[in-house]
Amino acid sequence: MAKSTTRFVCQSCGAVYGKWAGKCDACDTWNSLVEEAGDSGPAASPATARLTRGNRKLLDLVPLEGETAEAPRMVTGIAEFDRVCGGGLVAGSALLVGGDPGIGKSTILLQAMAALGKTGKRALYISGEEAIAQVRMRAKRLGLEKSPVELAAATSLADIVATLEQAPAADAVVIDSIQTMWSDALESAPGTVAQVRACAQALVRVAKARGTAVILVGHVTKEGQIAGPRVVEHMVDTVLYFEGERGHQFRILRAVKNRFGPTDEIGVFEMRDTGLSEVSNPSALFLGDRSGSAAGSVVFAGIEGTRPVLMEIQALVVRTTLGTPRRAVVGWDGGRLSMVLAVLEARCGASFGGYDVYLNVAGGLRVNEPAADLAVAAALLSSLDDTPIDPHTVVFGEISLSGAIRPVNQAENRAKEAAKLGFRAAIGPGGLKAFSGGLAVQEIETIGGLVNAVCHSKVPGEVR
Repeated sequence: MAKSTTRFVCQSCGAVYGKWAGKCDACDTWNSLVEEAGDSGPAASPATARLTRGNRKLLDLVPLEGETAEAPRMVTGIAEFDRVCGGGLVAGSALLVGGDPGIGKSTILLQAMAALGKTGKRALYISGEEAIAQVRMRAKRLGLEKSPVELAAATSLADIVATLEQAPAADAVVIDSIQTMWSDALESAPGTVAQVRACAQALVRVAKARGTAVILVGHVTKEGQIAGPRVVEHMVDTVLYFEGERGHQFRILRAVKNRFGPTDEIGVFEMRDTGLSEVSNPSALFLGDRSGSAAGSVVFAGIEGTRPVLMEIQALVVRTTLGTPRRAVVGWDGGRLSMVLAVLEARCGASFGGYDVYLNVAGGLRVNEPAADLAVAAALLSSLDDTPIDPHTVVFGEISLSGAIRPVNQAENRAKEAAKLGFRAAIGPGGLKAFSGGLAVQEIETIGGLVNAVCHSKVPGEVR
């Protein structure tokens, strides 16, 4: 008979300890160890493991080459949502959606289930945080009260699994949220590492067996990561993050993992009184509020997934009264800003030591690609020299530590998107003229060329 033991599990990273400690050595989190029940006994002993050798069988090995049918898709009709999922929901797949509280996770998923239900699919929405009346109130506010979506309010894993295993099988189901689910097979409380891991594993297993697309909603930590063990992200097929700033109406649905489509794909939505509406041309939306030419304002031609997106990067460089100048960044990597500042000081002689530097990506979008280096440097130099850059010019390129400007991927798509939106010029790395797309191109080989283009033009903003 198995011997009952106890163990202490970190609720942040899932590390297991034999005794309690105030701090987790794996993730440096304080007061995160919680006691949980565990089993150890003859079933886990080496002697028992040797007894099972006779039951082993050889795997059916097949060649890598072969014909495999493409996974069928369930298109919801919400183009931005389908884009991020890789063309629609895949039957039997598991998705994990995370985001800050109130960002719109429940809203977009209720809209997706309503759209899927209108196509004749059986869509379920199971809420562990809200009562059925609350979900109905949201649906009425969104104008979806007549949508063929089945609702339930439950937190018991056994009840939910029994519901999903009945016939007819559901085509798609939303579990809102995985942190509220609990299994009576475990003694730990809902939301703990053991409960989240067990409930997610059971739901993924049902999804594969029944051909149901299961969408799990996950809470996030203060750092923006999905709460609970990272093993949940490995279990599921797709991980989506819902991003956005409370002060902006824009919301970004970003794929960071997708076994059935491209990663780093984004869908852009606009929050309105009637819910989230998709934005088919995000570049025009992000640049819609731009004023005339202003020092420190630069348009960056970026790539998000498979689509080019133009956005405004703003920089403000002001003299400081502090002993240590301040560096504030919104929407970009602060470490990368420090690198760009160091290159400008070492290779160009530009001094930022006595200045506070503020950098912002307008619209609430977050930029992760290194191609934004040149645009950030141009915005910093423009603000430092108080020289506006031509508002009809786009800038992109990667800066190396030597000061050289490196080429970036999909330069042709960036240039075409800029030309389509009415831009007339581009500043970028060498070889850009081959993909100009009709733009007047100024190629920059080193960071010194950018200084000449931004700070030493006879006419402010003139690109020659």
